[in-house]
Amino acid sequence: MQVPVIDQTGKQVSTTELPADIFEVDVNTGLMHQAYVRQMANARLGTHKVQRRGEVSRTSAKWYRQKGTGRARHGSRDATQFVGGGRPKGPRPRKYTKDMPKKMRRQAIRCALSALLRDNQIVVVNDLTIDAPKTKAMRQMLDAMVGADQSVLVLLAQRNENIERSVRNLPDAQTLRANYLNIRDLLQYDKVILPLDALDVIKSIWGREGQ
Repeated sequence: MQVPVIDQTGKQVSTTELPADIFEVDVNTGLMHQAYVRQMANARLGTHKVQRRGEVSRTSAKWYRQKGTGRARHGSRDATQFVGGGRPKGPRPRKYTKDMPKKMRRQAIRCALSALLRDNQIVVVNDLTIDAPKTKAMRQMLDAMVGADQSVLVLLAQRNENIERSVRNLPDAQTLRANYLNIRDLLQYDKVILPLDALDVIKSIWGREGQ
């Protein structure tokens, strides 16, 4: 598919061909959802824990006498209904990791890229450079390329400290290297800025020949 290529001022300078095997696949929303759930689950630490009745450290003496108080019979202060007692069914340390075949994960990325292109959320840029880390200059550049009031994911082919530091202070923008492409970040933003050098990285990794 031929798409326009703009410069940093938002003017079209040329066109480029996006490979159909990455940007024109049938969008499988179920597959994308499965990949998203897997990524979010694998990010969980699973270190949550509460003390249960056998783990709290309280006195083992009987709380009050068995009869004559008019109150219910209790033998221990570590019962779950008392403040400071053990929790009855609280969380325990566990793993939340989920498995997903590599081919399915790769296809989910292609589906996300195809959905973004279909919805005109991918903006192809010929080059993305800035002389020094300047948040204000980066804000103006992004507004010129995608418009105001748009959350933006900026893809980079390699480490670029000036771009990364310029975007860092923008609350609605984020940088991501193209080789770390993932389903969560792709679906989280209104627009994806794709420089041509980052496009080459995507072709080499997610193209059919990269399998």
